Amino acid sequence: MKKKILSLTLALTMAASLAACGSSTASQEGSTTTDTTKETESTTEAAADGKVYKIGVCQLVQHDALDASYNGFIDGLKEAGFEEGKNLQIDYQNAQGEQANCATIASKLVNNQSDLILAIATPAAQACANATSDIPIVVTAVTDPAESGLVKSNESTETNVTGTSDLNPISDQMDLLVKLVPDAKTVAVLYNSSETNSKIQADLAKEAGEKLGLEVIDATISNSNEIQQVVQSLVGKVNAIYAPTDNLIAAGMATVAMVANENKIPVICGESGMVEAGGLATYGIDYYELGKLTGAQAAKILNGEAQPSEMPIEYLDASKLQFSINKEVAEQIGVEIPADLEAN
Repeated sequence: MKKKILSLTLALTMAASLAACGSSTASQEGSTTTDTTKETESTTEAAADGKVYKIGVCQLVQHDALDASYNGFIDGLKEAGFEEGKNLQIDYQNAQGEQANCATIASKLVNNQSDLILAIATPAAQACANATSDIPIVVTAVTDPAESGLVKSNESTETNVTGTSDLNPISDQMDLLVKLVPDAKTVAVLYNSSETNSKIQADLAKEAGEKLGLEVIDATISNSNEIQQVVQSLVGKVNAIYAPTDNLIAAGMATVAMVANENKIPVICGESGMVEAGGLATYGIDYYELGKLTGAQAAKILNGEAQPSEMPIEYLDASKLQFSINKEVAEQIGVEIPADLEAN
């Protein structure tokens, strides 16, 4: 059944470092590595000066937010004069959610002597950083690069890694939860316990929820096969679920929604792609725009204008935050949309 999504851009008064997500549909097909590799390398015509730049891409998994960040990256490079078929050759690899594949992909991209590597999501970024300290790496869809061990600090990386953060406005998302579910008392945070940046978001959600008088509990998974069972275990125990921008949860959002919506448990999400997949609502950043910002960083590196070690981690401007709500889900689970949100 086609989802009816209402989206609007909201300017929020908050630190520029707090920006979250939105997404669009990517055009590439998922490819992976080693035995299941389907390598996609562009046939590239050399630029006027004869230089063709080789960019290797390691993406953790295929879902709307990460796909949108990749598409934005390509368009950001194009706006800066770097384009496939002219002066750019891209080797796109998708690890299909397997961290072991990330390490294999990273080694391949290094061995192919890439001029620059794009790593999408934290495990992919960590694998690439472990594989080389020489080739410039730009990362995106990473919540906290410093906490993830990718850079010395987000203000001064001092490594071959730079990029963009998708840190969510988590306190605003918890405020949204209370606004849409005013009687909520107990909220579960659903996330992958083995992903560093998901744990960071879970801790921030607990802090924000407790300030709102909520009891916030963990609901953790370690692989996609556990999603249905874990969500089912929350029935009758919680009034709502908060699902941050966790890659396993985002990829398995249809399963989350199947159980939660059937049992009338509202799910507030970390990004709009998860809302489209059956969640209730979110405030978030636009992952396509985040990718474009990352592409602009990569262009500066390729042009010799900057070194990753001198480039701080960047964040989208807070004015690009979006509100998205799935009206069909709201009707299904009996959530009344407040007038000020409905009006938009």
